[in-house]
Amino acid sequence: MALDSSTTAVSPSAASSTRLWDSAISDDVSFLLARANAVSMARTRQVLGPFGLKVRSYALLGIVAADTRPSQRELSEFLRLDPSQIVSLVDELQTRGLARREPDPRDRRANVVVATDAGVTLFAEAREQVLRAESAWLADLPREIRDRFGRALAQLATTEDDS
Repeated sequence: MALDSSTTAVSPSAASSTRLWDSAISDDVSFLLARANAVSMARTRQVLGPFGLKVRSYALLGIVAADTRPSQRELSEFLRLDPSQIVSLVDELQTRGLARREPDPRDRRANVVVATDAGVTLFAEAREQVLRAESAWLADLPREIRDRFGRALAQLATTEDDS
């Protein structure tokens, strides 16, 4: 799967690293996913900045804005974050009035996280900008490839980790 010149975007800073794409790592799927993720995260952070959100808080807010009422444990497992990170993210969103903890009706010892109206509104506004930026980033890919790429990523993301 080595890249050829038609698949490699060349920016001013990339001119000196073009030769690096000729290395063995250029066809390593794990590396390519990690690099694409780094680019995606940087673009998303830039878009989320004006909303006062980071990628993780945006993801958490998106889950709770969908009225899923997850426990902090569920959020930790789903987002693959340490429980202490979830506590910090929920604390941050709660301080900003975007989410709150409520007793879990299924287990009175636990809490669920819910979005406030302000959280739902902010998430919708942020998501619109994130989708716009994502569309611009992927614009050079034909629609069919974008759709297949999205389905492939969804399949990979929902595969259980055997390690």
